[in-house]
Amino acid sequence: MILKASQRGGGQDLAVHLMRMDDNEHLSVHELRGFASDNLRDAFREVESISQGTKCRQYLFSLSLSPPADARVPVEDFEAAIERIEERLGLEGQPRAVVFHEKEGRRHAHCVWSRIDADTMTARQMSFFKTKLTGISRDLYLEHGWTMPQGLLDASMRDPTNFTLAEWQQAKRQGIDPRLVKQVGQACWKGADNFKSFMGALQSHGLTVAVGDRRGLVVVDYQGEVYSLARVLNCKSRHIEERFALPLGLPGVEQTKAKIAQRMTPAIRRHIDESRTQFQRRSTALSEKKAAMTQEHRSERAALASIQTNQWEMETRERAQRLPKGLRGLWHRITGQYQDVRRANAAEAEQTQLRHAQERQDLIDVQRERRAVLQAEFKDLRSARAEQLLELRGDVGRFLKFTQARQVQARARDLSSGLQLER
Repeated sequence: MILKASQRGGGQDLAVHLMRMDDNEHLSVHELRGFASDNLRDAFREVESISQGTKCRQYLFSLSLSPPADARVPVEDFEAAIERIEERLGLEGQPRAVVFHEKEGRRHAHCVWSRIDADTMTARQMSFFKTKLTGISRDLYLEHGWTMPQGLLDASMRDPTNFTLAEWQQAKRQGIDPRLVKQVGQACWKGADNFKSFMGALQSHGLTVAVGDRRGLVVVDYQGEVYSLARVLNCKSRHIEERFALPLGLPGVEQTKAKIAQRMTPAIRRHIDESRTQFQRRSTALSEKKAAMTQEHRSERAALASIQTNQWEMETRERAQRLPKGLRGLWHRITGQYQDVRRANAAEAEQTQLRHAQERQDLIDVQRERRAVLQAEFKDLRSARAEQLLELRGDVGRFLKFTQARQVQARARDLSSGLQLER
């Protein structure tokens, strides 16, 4: 499974993020260990309070565990992975919280440890934790027989279109796949002979190169969104300058936006709006279907939890009645029969817990299968949207080039007309 981790403070912000029901279809706090509190926010507040006695500002260690989308991973496998990670990183015995999320049919877990050792009032060192987690991640893929991502096999083979949180949020505002601009930009970069041809290739996709506020190069699309050119190309700014000689006099962001807005006629704007409206209509229909399914699945899980709670209470009463009281109970203690009954009760209670855990896992697996069918519809819609956006960017790019050529021709005619008048 993919393991991503970070040292961080801001416990209250993290608690809010982990408990968000608007972003997640299903959420459960699986474990709170080593805390006096019984909820996530108060638990992290405890850690923050203890950290005040130290110089540590990043008092939490947050880890996400994401298995492959189609893998059926029981809770026990998540717990085993967490225990292995805890031992490898030197976090044994530290207070921790485990939360399960389900989103878009995928199930993943978050584990958050306190780095503060309350006995020594020092923070546990997390040296080389990324390298250690990469090794554990590879082992988990091999042990479970999952197909390992290329980037995990070889760091040089990582997907160049991977995006940061800021890039994802930017793409989310536009309602597009965040990899789309990177794919277009990197394809244009590979096929360019010089920077001029690179800018021409970008423009054919509705993208324009400009100088950013910090004098770094950026890309502006036809909607006015600004992207760092270095991030789009997945390289450093100096590598761009080393490959091609950069032209002088590139316009700034605001000037570029103004030019694009000037050339965007009502007809082309209407074409863009119609495309967006069509996608939003289909997306809304699927979202409503997803909301109905999520509510149904939550009701099924709540009903199962209620049934299991009643079964547990009934079986607990039955086990308690097996323990004799009074003189008979005293005799059972003397003869050792009392301990035999207690051991039998404990074994039966453990079997009940295992049965209930399996019932929960079976229900989750069945629901995820149903959710996967709906998620396939979402993927088809997004793929169609990506193709539509590529085509739309091409249309806009050709239109902008055409209007730019007409403006150049108009300026040339004005200049020649002025020269003739002077004669």
